[in-house]
Amino acid sequence: MTLFVGLMSGTSLDGIDTALVEIGAAGQPQLLATHAQAMPDSLHEQLLKLCQAEQVAFAELASAEDAFSRLQAAAVLQLLTNNGITAEQVTAIGSHGQTIEHAPWGYDEGPAYTLQLDNPSLLAELTGCRVVADFRRRDLAAGGQAAPLAPAFHEALFRRPEQWQLVLNLGGFANLTLLPPAELDTEVIGFDTGPANVLLDAWYARHRGGRFDADGAWAATGQVDETLLERLLAEPFFHRPPPRSTGREVFHLDWLSRHLTGHERVEDVQATLAELTATSIALGVEMARERVNAPTATALIPCGGGAHNHDLLARLARRLPETALVPSSDWGWPADWLEAGAFAWLAWRRLEGLPGNLPSVTGAAGLRVLGAIYSP
Repeated sequence: MTLFVGLMSGTSLDGIDTALVEIGAAGQPQLLATHAQAMPDSLHEQLLKLCQAEQVAFAELASAEDAFSRLQAAAVLQLLTNNGITAEQVTAIGSHGQTIEHAPWGYDEGPAYTLQLDNPSLLAELTGCRVVADFRRRDLAAGGQAAPLAPAFHEALFRRPEQWQLVLNLGGFANLTLLPPAELDTEVIGFDTGPANVLLDAWYARHRGGRFDADGAWAATGQVDETLLERLLAEPFFHRPPPRSTGREVFHLDWLSRHLTGHERVEDVQATLAELTATSIALGVEMARERVNAPTATALIPCGGGAHNHDLLARLARRLPETALVPSSDWGWPADWLEAGAFAWLAWRRLEGLPGNLPSVTGAAGLRVLGAIYSP
């Protein structure tokens, strides 16, 4: 039995997802166990401040990275303890780290970069496990966007004969994967469509307190402001062809405020932000289809935290009436654990010397082996 642990903390900053994954001889992944480690309020606020800062002291980065890495180690050890697994039985941990800034286009004619806080040396020391980390920068070095990386895992899990399918990750941001039928020699397409929960969470926190609008209940009380929605959709990112990725550098509350008149009801803004997510995803679906001349997809598989937001899913269903929304659990993998599973699988790929990126998704110059290895 070859065991890997995958770690993922997304742009929602809500906690660390930890997945124990068995990788079969042919590379087929099976989810064995999971553990969710909540993000303490103090660390959540510290990381959010870093994501929004224009200038940062090195000591602040070091403090946040140390606290984050120790939280990851605690999550791994708890997962192993819960399942009677020793560190020696784990082949490797795949650690994504915490994205603080993502700028694959660079700034002011500077170099492209992506920054994930992570200390794989400390993680290896604290857990006694080998660690594979720093997955994104190799793709970036090859001219890619360094994101999204999950579509390769989506292909391994969900690609089937005779079916065009979509996989949609709804984290802080939404990324879409279009999977052709297995028998076709057609490239997998994947890219970020725009904000998923990041603006919804931020607006909710400002006006209601708490971290997120559970089940979209507050958004459901508002009315979509069509004029505001049109202004938001004028953002150039939504009309840029893939490969593309985005983050808080583009979509944040100041960006939203620039489009407000100040006379909107706050619940109507929340409803409009939910509609913005659904509409931009539908635009992305059409863009992906046009890229490979695909028919309407049979199914869309939502995953990530937003897969539990029934208001958001209802809006998406209205925007994509001919495509069935199918729970990922129907395919044997729960919605909350795809990204953590992806980094366990990418760690396996690294140790096998196999590429982890898809150039058709990221725009990299070619297939690349991703990640660096840290021994315990």
